[in-house]
Amino acid sequence: MDFQIYGVSKLFFTFFLLSLAGICAALPEKSNGKPFSASNTSQINSNSVLVALLDSHYTELSELVEKALLLQALEDAVGKHNITIFAPRNEALERDLDPEFKRFLLEPGNLRSLQTLLMFHIIPQRIGSAEWPKETAESVRHRTLSRDHLHLACKDSGKKVDLATVIHPDAVIRPDGVIHGIERLLVPRSVQEDFNRRRSLRSISAVLPEGAPEVDPRTHRLKKPASPTPAGSPPVLPIFDAMAPGPSLAPAPAPGPGGPRHHFNGESQVKDFIQTLLHYGGYNEMADILVNLTSLATEMGKLVSEGYVITVLAPNDEAMAKLTTDQLSEPGAPEQIMYYHIIPEYQTEESMYNAVRRFGKVRYDTLRLPHKVVAQEADGSVKFGNGDESAYLFDPDIYTDGRISVQGIDGVLFPPDEEPKQAETKSTVQSVKITVKPRRGNFSLNF
Repeated sequence: MDFQIYGVSKLFFTFFLLSLAGICAALPEKSNGKPFSASNTSQINSNSVLVALLDSHYTELSELVEKALLLQALEDAVGKHNITIFAPRNEALERDLDPEFKRFLLEPGNLRSLQTLLMFHIIPQRIGSAEWPKETAESVRHRTLSRDHLHLACKDSGKKVDLATVIHPDAVIRPDGVIHGIERLLVPRSVQEDFNRRRSLRSISAVLPEGAPEVDPRTHRLKKPASPTPAGSPPVLPIFDAMAPGPSLAPAPAPGPGGPRHHFNGESQVKDFIQTLLHYGGYNEMADILVNLTSLATEMGKLVSEGYVITVLAPNDEAMAKLTTDQLSEPGAPEQIMYYHIIPEYQTEESMYNAVRRFGKVRYDTLRLPHKVVAQEADGSVKFGNGDESAYLFDPDIYTDGRISVQGIDGVLFPPDEEPKQAETKSTVQSVKITVKPRRGNFSLNF
């Protein structure tokens, strides 16, 4: 029995020594060898192809990658496998690219389209010039990081990537990837379709409806004075004069007998501009307040149907997210906030900027009577409000149809608080009375 116990202990001790020796022998190999794959995804070597891209002469592509917030995604891709980047030359992104298409890519609401476009230029596989298809072979299809496909071929004119010609093969070679310089930008079909939809939407919204008033760009008012209107025609008065007392948006009745048919389809125009906000991106909170939290959309449709014009200063989602629960929980608070962002005039980005350039400060009436919003020029744009409560014209002319104008701003506006001013005036009046009374007494004594 003792021998069995001793034998078991000896066997266990021998196994422990062998295991310890194996662990000690494995430690140097682990420290001197390559890191695990998990560390590969989190650390990028200074000799990486991504670092070479940022330091290369393809500066326009590098700036687009940084603006699209793709560095982390590309680092993860490099950590998993080698990559091949097709880099358009700077001239293709500066002068040869359609300015309207470039503006579309750089708009904040189109970040996903920009990311898809850039990932379309990257293949998760190392393809050097030696691995290119031969002239006699057919084109080879490769899947990109955007999940679209590129076709590589070799023709008489040289190496081809879809419709682009490779002008600098193997421009940058690194252990984890290679960069080829190409003559033009590659545009996937999905991004082109998004751009076509946005361009057609803008062309439709830019057309003035029938019967829209002609506005003088200098005075921002109707060019011709209002002539005697026949019964049933839409009014020509500004919307400010048609407002009912109180916070309601109920307009004054149009001249003549009323009826269900209106000269302007205000409900349809309001739906169009709210739908444009949703398609534009970054203004979902504003659209939600207009439709779900208030009845403003219905009331604005009635106003436009009666023939009035309005300009909406729309805060973006980042600005609306800064509103606290207390600011929105009070009865009627969402309506009051929105009233201060509606101007009873038809203004565009050009008309407002020309006005502040000419007059310095311009005070626009709002539907939150009697408060006005102050506009002035700042940093080459239009700035609304003063101090910490100010906002800049961030996305100009999101929607303009001759009746409704929507201008995107980067902050929520509030009327200036006038209570401190009243307290200051009271204190000054009291101080004046205190100093004047002794003077009257002294004057009467001397007299």
